[in-house]
This record gives sequence, structure tokens and C-alpha cells, in this order.
Amino acid sequence: MGCPRPSIRACIFDMDGLLINSEDKITSSINQLLEKHGRLPLTRSIRARLIGVPGSTNSDLFHDWAKLPISHEQWALESAKHMRLHFSNCMPMLGAEQLVYNLSRAHSAASGYRIKLALATGAKRQSYDVKTSRPETKRLIDFFPPEQRILGDDSRIPKGRGKPAPDIYLVALQALNSAVSFGEKVILPSECLVFEDSLVGVEAARRAGMRVVWVPHPGSPYEWQPGEMADDWSETIQILEDFDYERYAIDLSV
Repeated sequence: MGCPRPSIRACIFDMDGLLINSEDKITSSINQLLEKHGRLPLTRSIRARLIGVPGSTNSDLFHDWAKLPISHEQWALESAKHMRLHFSNCMPMLGAEQLVYNLSRAHSAASGYRIKLALATGAKRQSYDVKTSRPETKRLIDFFPPEQRILGDDSRIPKGRGKPAPDIYLVALQALNSAVSFGEKVILPSECLVFEDSLVGVEAARRAGMRVVWVPHPGSPYEWQPGEMADDWSETIQILEDFDYERYAIDLSV
């Protein structure tokens, strides 16, 4: 008989492609530029390898695949300008606002502690501000206390330690513990539930010692969707609306 799983006291969310549709905006923007330069659109397999990796559309992996007729530097300038135009139209993903709202009012059925929320996104400040500029996305992000929104260029994350390194999730946990009430026990990594849409994000959360709900992008190829995780510390759901609060002993009653 296995050891009982710890109760969940905190939920930490990725943002791009999970809470807002920015990954789709990136794909649309990149495909338009690829067409401009006479190249085919992103395949599902290459897209799956780029999702969730900071700077992936400027990486050697991308350029080796795309074989663009322009320099890496020119592509970086064009793509950054093009994506900024798309990012201002980002919207919440289906079920995102309701899920975050529910969790913001929820308690652990086991301990009675209020569920705490944090955001851990690889997006840097300038990009983050554009992506969350619409009223709909701003309303969603406002459920996360400002001091518990960890961005990709946070000074506490060492350079080169983005996902799949666990640092961003450990910094998020540090921020959560800075806000615990007097007399309340600190939150352990094993008491955190991470929501992710990318494999590198899942790996980062697992390396941080946290449980994970993986919500893969519907365009991901089958081989990137195993259907079952190897243990009880991870699960896959198809959409955020499928999240099972009872599975994690999360009480929504007020």
C-alpha cells in the first residue's frame, strides 16, 4: 500500500497556452511569417517541441527545421514585432476564469487551509504586459496577488534556468510562503498542484517536487499525449473544465 498523498494547499498556474490563448497567437504569427518567406507552416511535431520553451522560435531547433532565407537576427526582429501585434488580442482559454475563481475561494478539505494561488510564466515583463492588456485577461490575472505572479525575467531566477529547470516553481513557492498567515505551517512542494500545458513545464514542476495537471494543447501529436502518467503525482485532462476538485480534496463550499 502506497503512502497517502499530501493534501493540496496551493495551485500554481502556467499562463501561455493554459490560461490564455497566446500559444495559438504565436503559431498564427509564425505561420504568417513562414509563408511570407516561402516556407511551410509549423508541423504539429515541431510545434510540440517549441511549446513552453522561452525563445524557442529563435532557437537552433527552429532554424534547423525552418531553413529560412534570412539571418537569425532578421528573423528575431520580424517575429518579435509581428507577435506583439497578435499578443494584444489574447483571450482567456475555455474554463480558465471559472477554475481560477473557484480555487480562489476554495479550501483544503483535509487541513481547512485556504487554497493559495500563484502564477509562474516564462513570459517576460514586456510580453506579459501586452498579453494581459485586454479587460478579459486582466480580470483573470487579477485573481493572482501581484507578489505571487512570477515572470520569466524575475531576478530570483538565475539566467539559463527557465523551464524545464524547477527554479520558477520554487520561486513561486517561496512567494506563497511569504504570504502564509501567522501560525500557519509553511507550504511544502508536495502540497502544490501545478497546471501546465507543455511538457517542459510538466518536467519543471515534477523536478520541483510538485504534483501536476497536464492540459496538452489539442494540436499536440498523439505521441506527446501518453494518456496516463506513470504515478499518482501527475494526471492529464483535455480541458480545464474537466478538473476534478474531489480528486485533490479541494472543498468549494464557502
